[in-house]
Amino acid sequence: MKYFIVDAFTREAFGGNPAGVVLLDQDFPDERLMTQVAAELRYSETAFVQHNGPKEYTVRYFTPTGEVDLCGHATISTFGVLREQGLIADGDVCLNHTLAGDLEVAIGEQVMMQMATPTVVDRQVDADRLHRIMDPTAAFRWPDSPIEIVSTGLPDIIMPMASVEDLNGMRPDMEALSAISQELNVVGAHAFALTDDGYTAHVRNFGPLYGIPEESATGTANAALTHYLHRRGLIAAGDKCRFMQGEAMGRPSVVMTVLKPDGSIWVGGESRIIAIGEFLV
Repeated sequence: MKYFIVDAFTREAFGGNPAGVVLLDQDFPDERLMTQVAAELRYSETAFVQHNGPKEYTVRYFTPTGEVDLCGHATISTFGVLREQGLIADGDVCLNHTLAGDLEVAIGEQVMMQMATPTVVDRQVDADRLHRIMDPTAAFRWPDSPIEIVSTGLPDIIMPMASVEDLNGMRPDMEALSAISQELNVVGAHAFALTDDGYTAHVRNFGPLYGIPEESATGTANAALTHYLHRRGLIAAGDKCRFMQGEAMGRPSVVMTVLKPDGSIWVGGESRIIAIGEFLV
């Protein structure tokens, strides 16, 4: 199995969000082996890619602990690899079969992927409890905007913050965040602060339940945030968003989203291959 290590949502080596990409020349191996490979690479997600036909692929996503339905940055990494390897070309629109549904991916210098239909999950979040988990020092000011669970393939808690300073000062209780994530059946919490500095918002994403204390770029969660902002009248159909993520980790990433007039949300960005190798298993 040939593998690539790719930094997504950046053109700079060792920036953005790293993912593993494994190109298969046969059927998918068993799930245990794919989980072992993901654990060996130690990134938050590794994508396993099967070529089904012209511009058609099936992609499965594994964390070091098991399979998830979809991963935005691993998808950007996957199709960036396919483009760099000459298997697809600029202007192509590919079909990506995932556990979250069949999604289109538009190929160019920025790979843009269609997300699953956005939904607001009908589960109540105890805001006071979540605030205590995300801010054990009780030092922050909390905005009046509601906390919601939104999914564009994976459900995340969308959590507004009053300022970028408060956002960057967060030190969540990871054990407690894992517990509430399991109770609510979500991946984790996606906190954001609106800005007027050229970015739509600065964001941080925490998923300790899945072995990801913090992630430096998250496609699915920023798509969910785009839907949240649209529902609140903060962006309109046709708008493009730029989210800055990963600053607190020293891996700044720029995640682009587009809210199409038909209501679909596309997420994308650039990517950079930093290593290539083979698994001899």
